[in-house]
Amino acid sequence: QVQLVESGGGLVQAGGSLRLSCAASGRTFSSYTMAWFRQAPGKEREFVAAISWSGGNTAYADSVKGRFTISRDNAKNTLTLQMNSLKPEDTALYGCAARRGYGTTSSPRDYGYWGQGTQVTVSS
Repeated sequence: QVQLVESGGGLVQAGGSLRLSCAASGRTFSSYTMAWFRQAPGKEREFVAAISWSGGNTAYADSVKGRFTISRDNAKNTLTLQMNSLKPEDTALYGCAARRGYGTTSSPRDYGYWGQGTQVTVSS
């Protein structure tokens, strides 16, 4: 099993940047595919980005491509989401997720472990 704790959210103006982190417990972090999802009030959970166990493969939602970067440090059991050029529509609760198995899938049903989330609010 793996336990996930997110941090780094906050309030930022449009055009600004934030860096989210997800700390994972356990000694097998490197065996999990990791992802970030987000959920705005009244909306369904939305895929943001995913990264393979080695970090060699990544996938992004079209809405964040070119602005967000997902990365991981397996030695530190940490997943990161660097968010640049933030827009008001990026406002949401951001959560990290883990899944055993290969493939940077974008479906939340494929991920079995979730953190509590960290709030990101972008003002216009």
